[in-house]
Amino acid sequence: MNKKFIALPIVLSCIFLTGCVSPNATPPMTSLQIQAIQTKNFDADKKTTFNAVVSVLQDLGYIINSASFETGFITAESATQNDTGFLDALGGVRREQRVAVTASVEEMKPNQNRVRLNFVTRVKRSARNGQQANDDTPIQNPTIYQNAFEKIGEAVFIRKAN
Repeated sequence: MNKKFIALPIVLSCIFLTGCVSPNATPPMTSLQIQAIQTKNFDADKKTTFNAVVSVLQDLGYIINSASFETGFITAESATQNDTGFLDALGGVRREQRVAVTASVEEMKPNQNRVRLNFVTRVKRSARNGQQANDDTPIQNPTIYQNAFEKIGEAVFIRKAN
């Protein structure tokens, strides 16, 4: 009878552990899939499209670091958020998070431009002793890009109407 009581917890443990196995992770996106969610064409001249992208980034709370109409390249970052957790604070570590974005506006033909956005989450950890570490993670959520492109489309529409 003692053997049954010993075997029962082992069998139950095996059942519970197999229930905890995570399903296969989704495979990473290919570069073409990433480009497809990060890119959209707009029917407007380059100046209208470029100004719409800059305006939308500002509306979304980004701070423009650089913007070159000639190259069509824009860089911006969100405000820094303190992301220090309780355990980090106990260990003397400070975590800061921000989102960086790059945008390129490329003229494909007259009155048609391709905009490509790239959002990246940046986490900076710093310790009391001066050590620092940075983690950059590309954001590949299609909804974020769709929302940004919708706002850019609205801004282009408004600018073309004026």
